[in-house]
Amino acid sequence: MANPPQPSLGYAVSITPSNPPTEKSPIPPPPSISPTPPRFPLPKLQQDQSPSSIESSNVPSPANGVKSGSPIPHLSTPPGPPVFTSPVRPAAVPFRSSPASPQPVAFSSGSFLPMSSPPNLSNGSAELQQQISDGTENSVSAGELPYVLFSAHKILKQKKQANVPSLGFGALVSPGREISPGPQIIQRDPHRCQSCGAYANFYSNILTGSGQWQCVICRELNGSEGEYVAPSKEDLRNFPELSSPVVDYIQTTNKRPGFIPVSDSRISAPIILVIDECLDEPHLQHLQSSLHAFVDSLHPSTKLGIILFGRTVSVYDFSEESIASADVLRGDKSPTQESLKALIYGSGIYLSQIHASLPVAHAIFSSLRPYKLNLPEASRDRCLGTAVEVALAIIQGPSAELSRGVVKRSGGNSRIIVCAGGPNTYGPGSVPHSLSHPNYPHMEKTALKWMEQLGREAHRHNIVVDILCAGTCPLRVPVLQPLAKASGGVLVLHDDFGEAFGVNLQRASTRAAGSHGLLEVRCSDDILITQVVGPGEEAHVDTHETFKNDSSLYIQMISVEETQSFSLSMETKRDIKSDYIFFQFAIQFSNVYQADISRVITVRLPTVDSVSAYLESVQDEVAAVLIAKRTLLRAKNHSDAVDMQKTIDERVKDIALKFGSQVPKSKLYRFPKELSLLPELLFHLRRGPLLGSIIGHEDERSVLRNLFLNASFDLSLRMIAPRCLMHREKGTFEELPAHDLAMQSDAAVVLDHGTDVFIWLGAELAADEGRSAAALAACRTLAEELTEVRFPAPRILAFKEGSSQARYFVSRLIPAHKDPPYEQEARFPQLRSLTTEQRMKLKSNFIHFDEPSFCEWMRSLKLVPPEPS
Repeated sequence: MANPPQPSLGYAVSITPSNPPTEKSPIPPPPSISPTPPRFPLPKLQQDQSPSSIESSNVPSPANGVKSGSPIPHLSTPPGPPVFTSPVRPAAVPFRSSPASPQPVAFSSGSFLPMSSPPNLSNGSAELQQQISDGTENSVSAGELPYVLFSAHKILKQKKQANVPSLGFGALVSPGREISPGPQIIQRDPHRCQSCGAYANFYSNILTGSGQWQCVICRELNGSEGEYVAPSKEDLRNFPELSSPVVDYIQTTNKRPGFIPVSDSRISAPIILVIDECLDEPHLQHLQSSLHAFVDSLHPSTKLGIILFGRTVSVYDFSEESIASADVLRGDKSPTQESLKALIYGSGIYLSQIHASLPVAHAIFSSLRPYKLNLPEASRDRCLGTAVEVALAIIQGPSAELSRGVVKRSGGNSRIIVCAGGPNTYGPGSVPHSLSHPNYPHMEKTALKWMEQLGREAHRHNIVVDILCAGTCPLRVPVLQPLAKASGGVLVLHDDFGEAFGVNLQRASTRAAGSHGLLEVRCSDDILITQVVGPGEEAHVDTHETFKNDSSLYIQMISVEETQSFSLSMETKRDIKSDYIFFQFAIQFSNVYQADISRVITVRLPTVDSVSAYLESVQDEVAAVLIAKRTLLRAKNHSDAVDMQKTIDERVKDIALKFGSQVPKSKLYRFPKELSLLPELLFHLRRGPLLGSIIGHEDERSVLRNLFLNASFDLSLRMIAPRCLMHREKGTFEELPAHDLAMQSDAAVVLDHGTDVFIWLGAELAADEGRSAAALAACRTLAEELTEVRFPAPRILAFKEGSSQARYFVSRLIPAHKDPPYEQEARFPQLRSLTTEQRMKLKSNFIHFDEPSFCEWMRSLKLVPPEPS
């Protein structure tokens, strides 16, 4: 297999299946594996019940769209959240960013599984085959494990049927996801296959007499140094790796200085705030409020540094308690070694623990003054690049010279948080104030390269750079994005430096799950990984001295965070003969306590001949997210986004042609009923902010795209398809399809679209002050609970029907009012509860325009819309 050129940092590794692997190939084809455990959707929210209540208008949706015996709500709505009875009280259990919080994994009691067609083994084969025939079927149902989500729980045996590119097959891997309780912990070295490097696992066949185990990937027999010798199969359950499909191996030896095995080690890494001093007074006041709240939220032992940048770089000194004092460096060029030495070896204290310097930090923030010169925001000199260079030097400290060329592992991920109100227009990595500058394209290209190098340097020293921007000034996002991306950080845009900015400032400082991540993917030899999208890049790992047949895919993770995921696209190489396919994901990383973790996840999926059985196992929501990530990867600008809308149309048509059926005596095709949710999810994608015309500025689209490509399943799903919740009496909420038929004048509606949450108050309700105040309070509480741990924290906007801001809300709802009444009722059953007068009033409120409804769009593709579930 030939490896294409390395893609832009952190986004995609395309693996072309054309040529056989070569010795120099840094990413060999996926390891040969056999069968695998199932996928893991999130369980329902019932356990995380909070004191409020949500009713479903139809039937509660299973978590992550997993199909169960009972019907699921049609259209875009994900699984229903807990019920809210008292809307103004905080949730007893905080929500996660997704519709469902993971539950403890229900493991089967057995420790190993029979294989469908045991390989011919020369050593101990008779004993192994006997154990296979005697073994009990132990399995973890697809969807029970939270770290990996597959787009289908079964795989078609026929290559031609399986490799339909319009639907595709793949998985979303969330290596840094935190669940409670977490995986079982093993404090010893793992048993690994000497041939391919796979780990002994829940599905391995064990020869209890000799302790040998059979690899599920390459089917080779391996020894266990007698550890797996047991009187009976039941005794093997004492080994966590043989009784659970997910385990964490933890290194117990302390092999490096700086290891701090105490709970406070999580917050021992420093944080440096790099603050734009070119702000006008209204923005500065909001920023000061957010900064004051931020330092108050920090743990007392957190080390904090404060740097300001404009034409110069001001590094604040915490040794001065009575006044805000700073050392100033020039900003027009990178700091010299001499100037950095004078700073670092001087008498000033530039990193200080909060418990000792909180009053000083507050004094510094209070001393900030608005920009004095009469210049437009975009024309003000900002030496952001120089300021970040100085922050890097301060974090490395005096020992930077001693470690030149050596990557130090400090006590956790250090973090630089840039608070910017405009573009970098001065010093290294800068661009001209005006886009019409004759040399702008060349200077932008130079700035991009410099910023990426600075980000890589930060990453090399385990320092993450987050850039939080606010205001109305164009930021020149393409120039700033490489700095954040290459370091493992994020760039987030805000309307102002107010509430959402302040929340993100706090969540940015605490969100990391670990560092130094390496993801290994092994799968049965029948499976080929064709593309990876996510926050990483291909890793050049040579393991052939240890594992001579290791063909796994290695991905260097830029950071390890709960809010991220990798999207893996896969194909089958040939017709599959075995009854199961196996996948194994191994994530090596240092956690926030600086312990070295190897998390091993093994998945088994059954293979089937029946197309219908395969379609029944497809997870519409996971499939939609995988399709969306592959699509957004190609939508680099607005022109590309328009092209990708057409690609979505062709994709939906092709799925219907390949898996649907033709309507008798007609040229129309029926979309397969098993995939009834998928086309509407893709319709939301097509018209929403990611591909549609809702967002006007290209900076916003670029930031959303980059965030989406790295985002977890939960956030990705919400960014594709909004979730609609209507407020009812007594503080309850009813979940409805995200259609404009929800805009009923006597109701309040919450619309969660991932990075934005909108609260819409109908005109009739808004006229009643008492009712509207109670409804608004309930809706705001619900919005905060739904997004309590989401990063970036969304902006929460509330407005009344008919206001100018209401367009944000209306534009994200499907215009179902254009459909005939029978289709409206079929897809929006809540309408049946309205009186004739109420329905006429609702109909009269709509303004007709050219955008098609979902049903009109499907018919324009010569398809019959799928029946609602």
